[in-house]
Amino acid sequence: MSKRHPNHRLVKIHRSYTVDEVASLFGIHRNTVREWIKRGLPTSDDRRPILVLGRALVAFLQARRGKNKQTCMPGEIYCVRCRAPKTPAGGMADYQPLTVTTGNLVGICPTCEAMTYRRVNFSKLILVSGNLDVTLPQALLHIDKSPNLFVNSDLK
Repeated sequence: MSKRHPNHRLVKIHRSYTVDEVASLFGIHRNTVREWIKRGLPTSDDRRPILVLGRALVAFLQARRGKNKQTCMPGEIYCVRCRAPKTPAGGMADYQPLTVTTGNLVGICPTCEAMTYRRVNFSKLILVSGNLDVTLPQALLHIDKSPNLFVNSDLK
């Protein structure tokens, strides 16, 4: 259960909740729910106890979560430090595979010079990369094909 982003799926939309019930449902303090009411969570009326309709609570939580969401366009990677999608410096990014099907696009933010990462399905790499110059990893040479043999090697 995330206190920062309460799970709206726990709310029953055909039920009314008191402030205490909403607080216990999400494991948060009653004052947090009262703050939500001050910030626009609609209540059923001005009487005590304050009742919040389930449908209104779900809509409020979904709007609150989606308010700051920014989608990346092709060729952009989200910079956590700048809190905005950015095109990597020089229009270049590296692909680092994590599994057979997925990996990370890694670039450098042109504004703050922080490392930026974007999870990508390898089959959609062309669509996501846009105009970026993406460098794919090269396989390492097998040890017996390597020009630099180690000192403790028996190969001549």
